[in-house]
Amino acid sequence: MCALRRSSHTVYDIKYHFVWIPKYRKQILVGEVAEYTKEVFRRIGEEYGLVIDTMDVEEDYVHIFLEALPKYSPVRVAQILKSISGREIFHRFPWFPYRIPVGEAAAMGRGAVGRRVFCSICGRPGDS
Repeated sequence: MCALRRSSHTVYDIKYHFVWIPKYRKQILVGEVAEYTKEVFRRIGEEYGLVIDTMDVEEDYVHIFLEALPKYSPVRVAQILKSISGREIFHRFPWFPYRIPVGEAAAMGRGAVGRRVFCSICGRPGDS
């Protein structure tokens, strides 16, 4: 049986699975950038009441499975995660968008994360 969460007027069990990639699927989330990205996502989760169950930051994608409050739509959760993490990563690593391989940083502009996000609403990890 799944654990239900409760607020003052709501009982809920909302889980989202998000995946997004850097622009042009460039392999830029490595080393210190990847570790800092995980740290930023944990802080965002604490601040917004998002319970991160599984998180994987690979060279060319970010995967997060989390529980969210009912007041946040999937689009809003993605917006919160992408905008805050992007701002903090660029602040900590000002060179970040300019170290993208093959010299495509100028074509990418300041934003290194693509606009598309995959989101599914699902049960617990491992559930069929």
